[in-house]
Amino acid sequence: MGRDVELIFDKGAPGRRGSSLPAMDVPKADDFPEELRRGAPPRLPEVSELEAVRHFTRLSRLNFGVDSHFYPLGSCTMKYNPKFHEKIASLYGFAALHPLLPQLRRGGALTQGALAVIYETERLLSAILGFEQFTMQPLAGAHGELTGVMLIAAYHKDRGDKDRKVMLIPDAAHGTNPASAAMAGFDTKIVPTDNDGNVDLEVLKSLLGPETAGIMLTCPNTLGLFDPNTKEVCALVKEAGGLSYCDGANLNAIIGRVRPGDLGFDVMHVNLHKTFSTPHGGGGPGAGPVGVAEHLVPFLPISRVVKRQDGTYTLQYNYPKSIGYIAPFYGNFAVILRAYAYLLTLGRKGLVRVGENAVLNANYIRARLAGKYEVPYDRFCTHECVISASKQAKQDVHALDIAKALIDRGFHPPTMYFPLIVKEALMIEPTETESKEELDEFINAMLEIAETAETDQDALKNAPVTTPVSRLDETLAARKPRVAE
Repeated sequence: MGRDVELIFDKGAPGRRGSSLPAMDVPKADDFPEELRRGAPPRLPEVSELEAVRHFTRLSRLNFGVDSHFYPLGSCTMKYNPKFHEKIASLYGFAALHPLLPQLRRGGALTQGALAVIYETERLLSAILGFEQFTMQPLAGAHGELTGVMLIAAYHKDRGDKDRKVMLIPDAAHGTNPASAAMAGFDTKIVPTDNDGNVDLEVLKSLLGPETAGIMLTCPNTLGLFDPNTKEVCALVKEAGGLSYCDGANLNAIIGRVRPGDLGFDVMHVNLHKTFSTPHGGGGPGAGPVGVAEHLVPFLPISRVVKRQDGTYTLQYNYPKSIGYIAPFYGNFAVILRAYAYLLTLGRKGLVRVGENAVLNANYIRARLAGKYEVPYDRFCTHECVISASKQAKQDVHALDIAKALIDRGFHPPTMYFPLIVKEALMIEPTETESKEELDEFINAMLEIAETAETDQDALKNAPVTTPVSRLDETLAARKPRVAE
């Protein structure tokens, strides 16, 4: 990467400037009170414009981003975001809207387009995923999870089923499921995975009873596997009086091919920011709409967008059984808008190709790496493959070392040590947007790392060596973080 990146405070020289301002032509304000003044001038960098531009340009080149690098980041679907959809989201008529503008009164025409986007996206998702209605309000995947299990809680409460306090969660489910269930007031019980990577049906049957509120099933699961017994799992839970919740974080694998509502799920959240055009990271942006079967419609959050007979749209609030507000206003509109553009751009055939290509790419990686890395569940996977560094661990090279070594080779690391049921796990999710040539470069890097693990372990344990900062003492960084100069 060339020279080490200096702090901007170490650049420049006293008196150097990168700007020139015109003479002040407004009346001088009253002086600040003495007690509010600084004791000494602030220590600001004194650099020229060129120095500032070069500094921040060099910093930007140190970032890994989906526009510049392959992102095999399993569980987070960091796929390419079409620039056309960014242009749609930045259109002034959408970007300049305020959520408190009127719906139908004077100025209401300003909001009719936005309300139409929300309504039409709800209807598209309902048709694609097999549910009666959707709410677009949840602001993230975990927020959608919480909304979904709150709907289940409201359903049982409305029926007088006060004893249904247990939410079943497979150990291959999405990691936030137990927290969402607990926040909704449920106790949780874990359902183990069988030897094939599916829900252990016999254990599931033994856990079902009058206290069962439902099950939270990630479909496909975090092993990157589609459980062929999904319909049977939903049927067993239904027979016991519970409801089935589908965690849609991995929808990218089955979009256009399977409608979760047809499998028997009663409620499902969808990550618009994973599957539908808005790659996320660093905490946002996100949107986690929730779809429900007919019997859960009365409990959906308010407000709801309704289309009137005259073709106009309005918001309605009078739903006595609703769980109420779960977010301010109407959801993360800019993310919903991108998803709407994505759906209209691809159409039904395009969505089918998304799932097919994502699955093809993941299985190509799995098959190419299977000889050098352990594949704990060596079967046809979906959109992501989970491999293990257990072989390399015998040489004292671990998943973390492999991830760090990938940085030196120009690739963002995949998810490490998740799912928890796989030792030394590396979860690789290529998405549908990567070419075979790009996948081959990544695969060759992984194979070369595996060979290095057999001959030169220190080379991997010292990685990365091409970055300004190499391997950190993570324990010390967590206990004594240095977040400022």
